[in-house]
Amino acid sequence: MMIDKIYCADVKPDMEGQRVKLAGWVYRKREVGGKVFIVLRDSSGIIQTIFKKDSGDAYKLAKKVGIESSVIIEGTVKADPRAPTGAEIQGEKLEVVQDVEFFPITKDASPEFLLDVRHLHLHSPKVAAVMKVKATMMQAAREWLLQDGWYEVFPPILVTGAVEGGSTLFKLKYFDRDAYLSQSAQLYLEAAIFGLEKVWSLTPSFRAEKSRTRRHLTEYWHLELEGAWMDLWDILKVEEELISYMVQRTLELRQKEIETFRKDLTTLKNTEPPFPRVSYDEAIDILQSKGVQIEWGEDMGADEERVLTEEFDRPFFVYGYPKHIKAFYMKEDPEDPRKALAADLLAPEGYGEIIGGSQREDDYDKLVQRIIEEGMDPKNYEWYLDLRKYGSVPHSGFGLGLERLVAWVMKLDHVRWATLFPRTPSRLYP
Repeated sequence: MMIDKIYCADVKPDMEGQRVKLAGWVYRKREVGGKVFIVLRDSSGIIQTIFKKDSGDAYKLAKKVGIESSVIIEGTVKADPRAPTGAEIQGEKLEVVQDVEFFPITKDASPEFLLDVRHLHLHSPKVAAVMKVKATMMQAAREWLLQDGWYEVFPPILVTGAVEGGSTLFKLKYFDRDAYLSQSAQLYLEAAIFGLEKVWSLTPSFRAEKSRTRRHLTEYWHLELEGAWMDLWDILKVEEELISYMVQRTLELRQKEIETFRKDLTTLKNTEPPFPRVSYDEAIDILQSKGVQIEWGEDMGADEERVLTEEFDRPFFVYGYPKHIKAFYMKEDPEDPRKALAADLLAPEGYGEIIGGSQREDDYDKLVQRIIEEGMDPKNYEWYLDLRKYGSVPHSGFGLGLERLVAWVMKLDHVRWATLFPRTPSRLYP
């Protein structure tokens, strides 16, 4: 009995004796005792196929075919408990779609070379594991957001002004005027809450930062939410429930892929609400007690956050940051005007900030004042200021850096490995 083409992962021991057809790429190959062993790779995984001398032309082709050649293999399933899937294929026919004499990537390739040939590095099952986890995390996010009554919207990428500071804008010509690539969809999401109340989007965001830390990209995928009638504490509850669902659901569906990189799943399993909440004041005290040179009023960078995460075995919030180190749209704390009603969510194990959020300033006059204090022209934000003139309400939101979350879950050493084709200050190719 011939089964139509199936995936490697679909071959099971109870199919012994059945003929199957598989299509994929030669992942590994070796010759032992007159047999050619080809480990076939496709998007589902790998399976071992064996070609013996009595398979004639198929055996001759198997001896010559190169690593990463694309092939179609037909053969008979044989149960074998030593095989990764408990079964292997006794090869009978081999069609070489394209033979590869030499594949440029070897086991000793440097990280920089792998980035130079990223288009070929995507062949790797380890890269595929990261991308499967990333896709599953977004699948989980969509599940939770739909269940909780949030509407997906589709904001523009071409914009006229800054959200996170003018110095990090990518400028371009838009016909006869200047425009910029979006740093965040936030301002547009705020406009959407007046009709939909709870909205979210997934868009690329662009930051012209020359940071070369392990957690910065110039282009990244930004999951952002804005909710009407929500204060800071309401939106923190949304954050922890969403992140918890994303992590637990991905653990459920992709544990094998996660364990390719991370053996200890403790911190992921600990990702259950409520998350610890630490004030900025407490965070400064903790850092100073550990010998970090930082004073109240200073921002925490990657180094400070790394030290702080040593105190926690799960994600945690830091809230109540000084107003002057946060963006203009964050609401002033009425109980302490020095502070903003803002909070960051930090991942443990040294990964630091994965979400930045706040209650938004809903008072027209205060928002104008903050824009001016930041050295910006209120005229560039007329439409945004209109939102505070026509039915303004308390509202809050946040932005999640998807690559940062994936990097923590997969325990990657840099966010560049969490995106298909990373963009950094020194890399625009391929």
